Amino acid sequence: MTQGHAEPTLNWDALTDEAVELLSAYLRVDTVNPPGNESRAADWLADILDREGIPQERYDPGDGRETLVARLPGDGSRGKPLILLNHTDVVPFERSHWTEDPLGGAIKDGFIWGRGAIDMKGMGIMELISFVLHRRHNLPLRRELIFMAVADEEAGSAYGVEFLARAHPELLDCDFVINEGGSGSSETLGKQRPVMSIGVSEKGPLWLTLRARGRPGHGSVPHDDNAADRLVRALQRIQDWERPLMPAPEVREYFAQLHAAGILDAEPTDAVLERIAHEHPRYQSVQSNSISLTQLNAGVKHNVIPAEASATLDIRLVPGYDPDEFLDQITRVIADERVAIEQVFTSSTPPSRLDTELYAVMTQAAKSAIEDVVVVPGVSTGFTDSRVFRRLGVPAYGFVPWLLGPDEQGRAHGNDERVSIENLRLGMQILHTAVRGICS
Repeated sequence: MTQGHAEPTLNWDALTDEAVELLSAYLRVDTVNPPGNESRAADWLADILDREGIPQERYDPGDGRETLVARLPGDGSRGKPLILLNHTDVVPFERSHWTEDPLGGAIKDGFIWGRGAIDMKGMGIMELISFVLHRRHNLPLRRELIFMAVADEEAGSAYGVEFLARAHPELLDCDFVINEGGSGSSETLGKQRPVMSIGVSEKGPLWLTLRARGRPGHGSVPHDDNAADRLVRALQRIQDWERPLMPAPEVREYFAQLHAAGILDAEPTDAVLERIAHEHPRYQSVQSNSISLTQLNAGVKHNVIPAEASATLDIRLVPGYDPDEFLDQITRVIADERVAIEQVFTSSTPPSRLDTELYAVMTQAAKSAIEDVVVVPGVSTGFTDSRVFRRLGVPAYGFVPWLLGPDEQGRAHGNDERVSIENLRLGMQILHTAVRGICS
C-alpha cells in the first residue's frame, strides 16, 4: 500500500446490493451478437460513469459496435496501466429452453438470471465496482487504471479489441490485463475443495466451413452425386478421426499442482492424464485438438435432392499448434476434393508467464479470502480477447474470482445462465483486493 495511506473500510453489504441491481439492469440491455448493438451497453455504462464523475471515450468502428474506455490517472511509479477488460456482447439463446427471460435480469432464489450473467456481464460489473470505488474514495494509484468494455468478443473481436489493435494500438499499451478465461470451482475431480484457476493460456480457434456441391434432382430417384450425402460422408470421416492428447506445459503444471494439493491422487503421468481425459470432456478438450459440428444446412424441399450442403466446424487447437498443419491433416482425412474447406477465423496466442507480480497478487488475494483454496494456472478451452494482448507481449490473465457451484457451472452459452449473489460479492471483494495490490 502507499506509505501513510489507510485503506477505507468498505460496506460490502451495500456494495453487493448495488452490484446486484446493476447486473440485473445490465442483463436487460440487449447486446446479443449477432448483431451486437454494443453501443447500447456503452450508453448504459457511460451513464453510470457520468454519475461518478468519470470521463470516458468511445471508439466506433461502425454499425453501432462501440467500445468504451475510461481512465483513472496514476502517478506511474509502479509502471504502465492495468486494464480491467470485459466484453459487452453476449451469445444468442433459445428462449423456449429457459426458465426465466434471458434478457430479464431476474433476481430469484439467490441468483441473478440472464444471458451474460457469467459470460461476461457479471465480471464487467465486478470490474466496474472496483473501478468506481477508486474514484469515490480517492484511492491512490501508482499506475493508471483503465476500464475497457469492448464489443464483438463472441464473434472474433473484429469490431472490438482487434479493431483497437489496428486503429488505436496505443490503447493496448499497458503492463497487465485482467479479463475472463479463468475462475473458481467449489469441486474439482470429485474433491470438495475450492480451486481458483488463473487463466494463462487458451486454445486457438480455427473455424471452418465445409461445402459440398452435387447434382440436384427429384428425391424419388436417388443418385451418387447428392451434395448432402457427400458432406455426411466427409463428416463421418472427421467423426471417426482419432487425435492424440497433447497437453501443453501449462496443462501439465495445472495437474501437477492439483496433485501436490492432494486433489489429484495419482501422479499426473501421461497414462493418468489420458484416463482423466476419457472421464471428463473438458479435460479431453484442453489436452487435444477438438472439433465440434455446430451447423448443418442442406436442401430446399422434402422431395428435392440438394445441389449444395454445408457444415460449420468449431475447431480449437491446443496452445502452440500450427493451424496450417491441422488444415493439411483434416484435408487428408476428408479425402474428397469436391468438399471445399473454407477458413472463417483463426487465432493463436502465446501463454502469459506465471512469475509476474500480478499473478502473485491475484494468488494472494484469493488465498486471503477463501480458506484452503488451491490457486492453479489454467488453460481455457475457449478463446478470449486476452490473445490480442498476449500477441503484443502483455501478460493477460483470466481471473473471474468466484467459486461456481453445480447450479452455475456449464451455463455460459447454455440455458438458464445465472450467477449467485454470494459469488458476485465474493468476486468483487477478491478482484478489488487484487487491483489494489497491483496499483497501490
